[in-house]
Amino acid sequence: MKLRNLVIIAVFLAIGAVLHLIVPGFFFGMKPDLMLVMIFLSLFFFADYKSFIAIGLVAGILGALTTSMPLGQLPSVIDKFTTTVVVFLAFKLIAGKMSGLPKYITGIVLGFLGTALSGAIFVGSMIVLVHAPMPFFKFFLALVLPTAVFNAVCVAVLYPIVEKIGERSGFIRATPKPSIR
Repeated sequence: MKLRNLVIIAVFLAIGAVLHLIVPGFFFGMKPDLMLVMIFLSLFFFADYKSFIAIGLVAGILGALTTSMPLGQLPSVIDKFTTTVVVFLAFKLIAGKMSGLPKYITGIVLGFLGTALSGAIFVGSMIVLVHAPMPFFKFFLALVLPTAVFNAVCVAVLYPIVEKIGERSGFIRATPKPSIR
């Protein structure tokens, strides 16, 4: 992995940690996880098979340090790591096999599904590990699904911005546009 990609990933994760820290917890201490957006963008543009596990571990630790949920540190590490692995492998599999489906659309869909997976794992981990008396479906419907929609919109907005900046700076190779003849 190139050093410049590691630096960009570190900046993305730092931005995600700051966003995770400043967004207030509003539903029993739980809050929307904007760090996931930065994780997804890191995975889509700069991660490779050597680095995605490190991204998951670092994101999990940063998420644990910035969570406002009481006893949410271990569930945060579990959900970030698991989500990172699943989303990275799904993106590489889908984006590599399906040339008809643009990576942009794949990124938005995986942003939604990845956030839903992350929230489900977090809430499930809280219930199992901490024995929290939390109704799973209530939390899933009230917090996880709206956050998944919000994160999908964030990915939809930020994906082309990151792509354009990456192309102009030389960090991302521009994909040739299909010509119409």
